[in-house]
Amino acid sequence: MKLKIFIILVAAILVGLYFCVYTVDERKQVVITQFGRPIGETINEPGIQFKLPYRKATTFPKNLLEWDGDPDQIQTLDKRYIRVDTFSRWKIVDPLKYFQTVKYETEAQAILDGILNSTVRNAITSNSLIETVRNTNRELDTSEAGLEEAKKRDLNIVIGRRQIARNILDEAQPKLEKFGIQLVDVKIKRLNYEAEVQRSVFERMIAERKKIAEKYRSEGKGEARKIEGDMEKEMKKITSEAYKTAQEVKGKADAEATQIYAESFGKDPEFYSFIQTLDIYKETMDKESSLVLSTDSEFLKYFKGYKGNE
Repeated sequence: MKLKIFIILVAAILVGLYFCVYTVDERKQVVITQFGRPIGETINEPGIQFKLPYRKATTFPKNLLEWDGDPDQIQTLDKRYIRVDTFSRWKIVDPLKYFQTVKYETEAQAILDGILNSTVRNAITSNSLIETVRNTNRELDTSEAGLEEAKKRDLNIVIGRRQIARNILDEAQPKLEKFGIQLVDVKIKRLNYEAEVQRSVFERMIAERKKIAEKYRSEGKGEARKIEGDMEKEMKKITSEAYKTAQEVKGKADAEATQIYAESFGKDPEFYSFIQTLDIYKETMDKESSLVLSTDSEFLKYFKGYKGNE
């Protein structure tokens, strides 16, 4: 009997300890509630803690939480329709307020959606497109066509994208204090044109790239023509000089040959006449040729036994 009572007492103590003892993780913070109402201060210290068995320990995260907004179509100050995608990091700094006003993370996400979306919209509509895109007045590389138009426009950045994100943070934070939420950071993740505007932008970009390509082709063709012209000019110069040299060599050779011929045939003019006449016979007479000449023709003098001067 005593053993049963002991076992019951031990079991009661264990059950009591189960409902009275809880552990606080270093990444968590705890609010103790009694019948749904918060009791006492928030417990932030990690370790083993005790509570009354009829009280409940509700935990909330200490670490940073993520808010990722849906892309939203917004009109900028200069009437450009863009799709803006933002994200934020937040944390629970007052679990008691958070428990009393929000309690669940899904509710907190809905509150952040409402506050941040409207704040982002106000910030974008109050600034021009170039302010939301650029941070500084750093000089653009306008060496390529397509940025020439941008160079002509006034690109003086007064606020800039980084400051716009900071303004969103500063404007949204006071609205979240009553929920025990602190915004740590807000950033513009992506900016893009709407589909119809994007299509026209892409078409303009394609046209600009084609213009660049055509410019390079034209410059390449001009350079090729110049190279071909220089090459042809050089080739004509080389050919002309070679022809001149060849003609000079040929003229000198002909002169030397003529001189040799003259010296050779000058020693025996009759033999020279005989050789020349034989060459004429060879060129004018063959098996198919017929000549009708008088017997006293000078052409046949060597066929008539002509002995020349003795």
